[in-house]
Amino acid sequence: MFRNIRYDLQSIKRRDPAARNCLEIFLLYSGFHAVFWYRLAHWFYKRHLFFLARLISQLTRFFTGIEIHPGAQIGRGLMIDHGSGVVIGETTIIGDDCTLYQGVTLGGTGKECGKRHPTLGNHVMVGSGAKVLGPFKVGDNSKIASNAVVLSEIPPNSTAVGVPARIVRRNGQKIGAEMDQIHIPDPVSQELCKLLMKIERLEKRVAELEHQEPGQ
Repeated sequence: MFRNIRYDLQSIKRRDPAARNCLEIFLLYSGFHAVFWYRLAHWFYKRHLFFLARLISQLTRFFTGIEIHPGAQIGRGLMIDHGSGVVIGETTIIGDDCTLYQGVTLGGTGKECGKRHPTLGNHVMVGSGAKVLGPFKVGDNSKIASNAVVLSEIPPNSTAVGVPARIVRRNGQKIGAEMDQIHIPDPVSQELCKLLMKIERLEKRVAELEHQEPGQ
């Protein structure tokens, strides 16, 4: 546990240009504090001291604004930058040297039992406000853009953007619509969207007619 904490400090210092030294990180970085106390809570959690683990987790959430379930499995060097609002679920697995920004949720969809939360590979970056929801994997060296909503697996070395997220770059090359064999448009969803737009237009037309004076 203490080796991981030392590595966490060194990793943040190496990757954050605003970090001047390890002492500053140790004393002043809420993201580091959240990971530090998570590691202690996780130590208790693995020894079935669940209440104590959850107590530490709740106190950490209160003081840092970052919620990490003590049952999550987190590798070395996690950097939570500007971390307010970050949520990491119980069955989440995070590899080494990952980066999470503020408002990130690594959660479930409420439909699964057992493994409910995502797995992040090594060197994954998740941008501010992004949601990764479900028991799938985000591959090594992948990037999730700010405010994206990821609902399916992301291959290694990929960049995903949008709601729902789609892959726009893989292995350093842009992916056009004709090359993307994963995010194929759903015809049912497209037709439903068209119907909703048509209903909205009809509702506006009815409202206009209702506001017209009689005889016009």
